[in-house]
Amino acid sequence: MAEIQSNEGGGKHKKGGSKQKKISVFVDFTPMVDMNMLLITFFMLCTSLSKPQTMEISMPSNDKNITKQDQSEVKASQAITLVLAGGDSVFYYTGQPDYKNFNSLKLSSYDANGIRAFLLKRNADAVAKIEDLKQKKLDRKITQEEFTKQASEIKKAKGTPTVIIKANDRATYKNLIDALDEMQICDVGTYVIDKWSSSETFLLKNFRTRGSLSNNIAK
Repeated sequence: MAEIQSNEGGGKHKKGGSKQKKISVFVDFTPMVDMNMLLITFFMLCTSLSKPQTMEISMPSNDKNITKQDQSEVKASQAITLVLAGGDSVFYYTGQPDYKNFNSLKLSSYDANGIRAFLLKRNADAVAKIEDLKQKKLDRKITQEEFTKQASEIKKAKGTPTVIIKANDRATYKNLIDALDEMQICDVGTYVIDKWSSSETFLLKNFRTRGSLSNNIAK
């Protein structure tokens, strides 16, 4: 509530002077407190809070009918190993490591035309199916629960790639996060962070020396 107080000047004034009228304004902001509390309560009730985001982890199968030969074939045909050695570059190889051929280790990057393009190509079938699911969800043909269930089944389907991520001491947390982001972008359903081994050290050194170590093996 606003109040206006008028104070007329008293006493004698000089000849020819005018009478001055002083006005002081007082604004009461007490009602604004109640209004602010109502607005805060309104936004708290009507605004959706941010939901925690989780990453789906595919666990190994419990099927006892899978033979060791089937397991090795799946690993060789579907495995992609990402080698994080620091910097803005990322190395990768497919299947089992080839120690005699230094070109089996490929150099790539975290750009859209780098490792992402390779993973999207290897996982093209699953990516296309999930894009169709996204469109069905936008058209409200399926619910969010149905989308999540069907997308999970597509990612775990036979023939989808299995990515193994290995990082050495020079790799940063940013490198690892970038690699995990690519798993989500490329709809890779099965991936694991594994320990760095002497195999990756050999492959990396052999690549940088243009096959000098593999030449020693051949001799």
